[in-house]
Amino acid sequence: MKQTWRWFGPADPIDIYDLPQVGVQGVVTSLHHIPPGTPWTKSEIRQRQAEIAKPTPQPTGLNWDVVESLPVSEVIKTKGTGYAAHIAAYKESLHNLAGCGIQTVCYNFMPVLDWTRTNLAARMPHGGTAMAFDVVDFALFDLFLLARPSAEDDHSPDIRQAASARFNAMDDTAHASLVNTVVSGLPGANDSWTLADVMTLLDLYKDIDTNQLRANLIDFLSEVVPVAEEHGIRLCCHPDDPPFSLLGLPRVMSTTADYEAVLSAIDSPANGATLCTGSLGVNPEFDIAKFVQRLGSRIHFAHLRNTLRQGPADGDKISFHESMHLEGETDMVVAIRALLQEESRRKSQGRTDWEIPMRPDHGQNILHDLHGDSLPGYPLIGRTRGLAELRGVMAALTANL
Repeated sequence: MKQTWRWFGPADPIDIYDLPQVGVQGVVTSLHHIPPGTPWTKSEIRQRQAEIAKPTPQPTGLNWDVVESLPVSEVIKTKGTGYAAHIAAYKESLHNLAGCGIQTVCYNFMPVLDWTRTNLAARMPHGGTAMAFDVVDFALFDLFLLARPSAEDDHSPDIRQAASARFNAMDDTAHASLVNTVVSGLPGANDSWTLADVMTLLDLYKDIDTNQLRANLIDFLSEVVPVAEEHGIRLCCHPDDPPFSLLGLPRVMSTTADYEAVLSAIDSPANGATLCTGSLGVNPEFDIAKFVQRLGSRIHFAHLRNTLRQGPADGDKISFHESMHLEGETDMVVAIRALLQEESRRKSQGRTDWEIPMRPDHGQNILHDLHGDSLPGYPLIGRTRGLAELRGVMAALTANL
C-alpha cells in the first residue's frame, strides 16, 4: 500500500518538509478554502500541487495523490434549490482534477455534521490525549444546548437523566466548549456553523428518511460517476463517523450492507469505497475481513485507525475514543493482511491501480504533540507512531505473502 499523509495545506502546523522524514510517500489534501458547491479551478489545484512539491529551495519528492475531500454540499444531499448548479460544479471540479493528474477522490454523504466528537483532548492513562465521543455529552448537547424539539425521542431515560445531571454540574464555559467541539467544525469538515445554523439545516431534512437520503446519494452518483469514468477518476465514499444516527438524521454509509447497496446501484469501478477501519469499527458487528472480501475490488483508499468502545451506550449509539493504531478493537493485522491480499489479486488481474493508498488516520497527542500546535486528530508524533506501527505490520505480512 502507498503510505500517504493528510496535510491541510499551508495553514497546517506541520511543515510539508517534515513529511519525508516521516517516510511519507504521498499527500492527501483538499482545497478547504473553497465552499461546497463552488468549482475547483485548475489554477487552484495546481497551486496546491506546487505547495506540496515545493520545487524551491528543495523539492519534497511528494505529490498530491488523493483528494480528501471534494465536499458534497447540503444542497446536493437534500436535492434542494440550486441542485443542478451544484452538480455541474462537482462535475467541473472532477474534470479539472483529472486535467491536473489527480485520479482518487474521497467524499462523504453525512448530513449536516461531518465527523463528530464531544472531546478533542480526553486524557489517556499514559498521559497523552485522544479524541472521544461520549453519548451522555452528546445527549446533553442535543437536549439542553441545541434544544432540538424532538431530542427526547432519541435518547433513553437513563441517558437523559445522566445528561441533565451533567448539564447542571457544568458552567457556561464548559457548555460553550462542548458546543464549539460539536458544531464548529473539525479538520476537513465542510463548514462551521452556529446552533441556529444547525437548527436551520436540520429543518431541511425533516422529510428525508434513510431511504430518501440513500436515493439522493444514488442520484448524485448517477450524475457524477459517468464523468469520473470518462476521466479515469476513482470516487470513494467515506463511511459515516460515527456510524449511527445523530440529531435524528439518517445515515446511509455505516455498514457493509450500506456499501453493498450503493456500490451495486451504480455498478462501476469509478464508484468505490474509502475503507475507514475506525469509523466502521465502532460498530461491534463490523467484520473487516468480510468487508474486504465482498468489496475489495472497489476499495480505492484506506484510512487505518483504531477505536476503543467504552460505556455508556444509548441504544445503538456507542461511546468510544481514538486508540493507538494497534490497540483498539479492530484487528489491524487482519485488516492489513486483507488489503495486501487484495493488492495481490489486482496485480494478477493486470490492474494499473493495484496499489491502494492508505494513511494513518487520527492519532493520539503524545510527547511534543502535547506542547505544540496541532489540529485535532492530526498530531505529528502520534500519527508518526501510528504509521511506523502500520508500516511494521505491512513489512512483516509482505515478507510472508
